[in-house]
Amino acid sequence: MGKKFWQETQIVENIPVNTDTYYMKIYAPDIAANANPGQFVMAEVNMLQAPLLNRPLGIAGVDKRQKSITIFYRVVGKGTYLLSQKRKAECIRVLGPLGNGFELKAQRPLLIGGGMGLAPLLFAAQATCPVPVEVIAGGRTENELFWKSLFEEVCQQVHITTDDGSLGTKGTCVSPLASLLSKNKFDAMLACGPIPMLRAVVEYAQSYRIPCQVSLEEHMACGFGACLTCTCEKQDGGYFQVCKQGPVFRAGEVKL
Repeated sequence: MGKKFWQETQIVENIPVNTDTYYMKIYAPDIAANANPGQFVMAEVNMLQAPLLNRPLGIAGVDKRQKSITIFYRVVGKGTYLLSQKRKAECIRVLGPLGNGFELKAQRPLLIGGGMGLAPLLFAAQATCPVPVEVIAGGRTENELFWKSLFEEVCQQVHITTDDGSLGTKGTCVSPLASLLSKNKFDAMLACGPIPMLRAVVEYAQSYRIPCQVSLEEHMACGFGACLTCTCEKQDGGYFQVCKQGPVFRAGEVKL
């Protein structure tokens, strides 16, 4: 983990992209200059009033020229609801960049993401460009797949899956893996999403002997290892703190 900063940032945009998900762009010069794909920030949603806990938000992109970062978040409770009510030009305190991100050395990576797990993968795809990248983007319905056009801007090929078949292939983002891996020579797999999805991705990676990294989505209270609320079990015994040693791990390091 490198430098991290508490910044009084300014909201550039905070707009809905579907029925419950928002896109936020914030002016955060120090964070933008130091962030790597896979890292996250902790945002203060309500200073001195409940809810007091900051909210972890994955960094979905960086514009170093405009000194800004972008995030996507789903409104699931009071904290994210308060975040959705903030307007352009309002200030928000943000701590970051936090955690350890992806290693991006591959020449032919495959990204696999489900739901909001696509946010750090979008940043990874942007940072990897112009290396040819393919992504499997999965969601429950077409409403969740606003990601499609975003990934098409930076990826060589985008494979879409939905649980109900309303867009792309019917099934989860694991469904196309066997076909893709048998036809292509990927040299890395990067994945983020629910644990059952990650477990399946790791099994495929091991079967095809492809190096794999997984980003864990855990509840976090502090974001820098002080509270111990985001522990996960090591494969060889003991525990990791996801916010500090992760959220990105090599496949085989953690029990899924």
